[in-house]
Amino acid sequence: MKIHFIAIGGAAMHNLAIALHKKGFEVTGSDDEIFEPSRSRLEKYGLLPKRYGWYPEEISDTLDIIILGMHARKDNPELLKANELNLKIYSYPEYLFEQTKNKKRVVIGGSHGKTTITSMIMHVLKLSGVGFDYMVGANIKGFDTMVNLEEKNNIAVFEGDEYLSSPIDLTPKFHWYKPHLAILTGIAWDHINVFPTFDNYVEQFEIFIKSIQTNGKLFWFGEDENLKRISKTNTNIESVPYNKYDYITDSDGNVFVKYKNTKYKMSVFGDHNIQNINAARYACLEIGIDEKFFWSAIQSFEGAAKRLQLLKENKESAFYLDFAHAPSKLKATINALKQKFSDRKLIACIELHTFSSLQKNFIPQYKDCMKNADIAIVYYSHEVLKHKQLQELSEEFVKQSFGGDVIIYTETDKLQNYMENINIDKTNILMMSSGNFNGIDFVKFADKLII
Repeated sequence: MKIHFIAIGGAAMHNLAIALHKKGFEVTGSDDEIFEPSRSRLEKYGLLPKRYGWYPEEISDTLDIIILGMHARKDNPELLKANELNLKIYSYPEYLFEQTKNKKRVVIGGSHGKTTITSMIMHVLKLSGVGFDYMVGANIKGFDTMVNLEEKNNIAVFEGDEYLSSPIDLTPKFHWYKPHLAILTGIAWDHINVFPTFDNYVEQFEIFIKSIQTNGKLFWFGEDENLKRISKTNTNIESVPYNKYDYITDSDGNVFVKYKNTKYKMSVFGDHNIQNINAARYACLEIGIDEKFFWSAIQSFEGAAKRLQLLKENKESAFYLDFAHAPSKLKATINALKQKFSDRKLIACIELHTFSSLQKNFIPQYKDCMKNADIAIVYYSHEVLKHKQLQELSEEFVKQSFGGDVIIYTETDKLQNYMENINIDKTNILMMSSGNFNGIDFVKFADKLII
C-alpha cells in the first residue's frame, strides 16, 4: 500500500504517517513548513520530506491513496494533480474510520476534557495489557505516538474533535467515527470561524449522537444543560449521565477521590479532572476492565502534555502549561489551580491564538473568565492577526472584553520581561495557549522564573 500525505507536518497527520509506516505501508509526504516536534519525529522514521514545498510531479497513479491535511489549501498543486488522476483522497479522520470500521470504536467528544479522558482510558488499557488502536490530540507519557493502528486489535479509542476534516471535506471530524461507545463532556461554543452561531455548534453534537451505532451507549456529563437537552436524540442507544466524584485535598495538596467508602490518591486535580475520571471509569468498565483494577491504575495517571502540565516547581512556587484557549477552559483551569493552592497567588497568562479566540465578535465571550487569577495577562500578536487575515484588535477592546484588571501584551519580549520582574514568592504561574506565544521556550522560561 502506497500512501502520500499532503501536509504531513500536522500534529495528527505526522502521527498517522508514523503509525502507517510502522504497519508496513510505504509512506511519503510533503509540506511547505514543518515545525518541532513533528520534524524530528518524521526524521526519526525516515519520513521527513527531502525538500519543503509542493511537487505535483511526485503524484502519480502508482499511489494507492492520498491523505489530505487541513494545512493544505483547496488549490494545492499536489491535490489538483491527485484529482486529475482520480486518486482516492481521504481526510485523516475518514481514513481512521476506514482502518477501524470492523472494530469496537470508543469516541470521546466535547468542548473540553476530551484529550484528558482519552488519555486516561489509554493509560488504564495499557496497564491492563489490552491491545487497542488510538488517536489522541496530545503526547501521553508511555506512548511513542499519538496514533496507533494494528490489525490484531479489536478496540479503537479516538479523541473526537468537532473541527473540520480537511479543506475539501467540511465534515466535523467526530462525525466520521460512528462509535459504539461515546462520551460527551459538555458543550461550550468554540470554532466560531466554522460554526457562526451557538445553535449551529450544538447541532454538530446532535449529529454525533445520531451517529452512535444501534445498541451503543452514550455517557454524558449530567450537569451540562445543553447535553440534557440533546442526550436523547438517538433512541436506538442507551444514554447515561455521569457526574464528578466527591474529593478532598489535604494540607499537603494531595487529592483523594472517595468511592464506595475507599479513598484513592490521584496524581491530577481540579473539578474537571475529577469528573473526567468518572467518564473514563464508565468507558473502561464497558470495555471490560475490572473496577478495582481501574482505581489502581488511574492513580498513576499524571495527565497529558499541556493539560495542567507541571514544568517546574520549588517549595512555594510552580510553573504550569495548559492548552486552554476557549473561555470555559480558561475558567476551569484557573479555578483548578486556585482550589488546589489556596495559599498561593496565581499569575495566569492566555495567548489568543486560535481563529475563534482572535475573532472580534467572539472575544466578548471571555468576559470575567480570568477574574479568579490574582494577575491576569492576555497576549496576542498583530503578526498572527495579519497572517490569519483577521480584523485588527485594539488593546483597549481586548481589555474591556475580558473585564477586570487584565494586562495586555502584544510583544513576546515585553511579556517575558514583565514576568521576569514580578515577585513570585508563594505564586503559581500558568501559561495557556494552543501555540507558543510567538516562540517562547516554556522549559527554559520556567527554569528562569522558578529557581
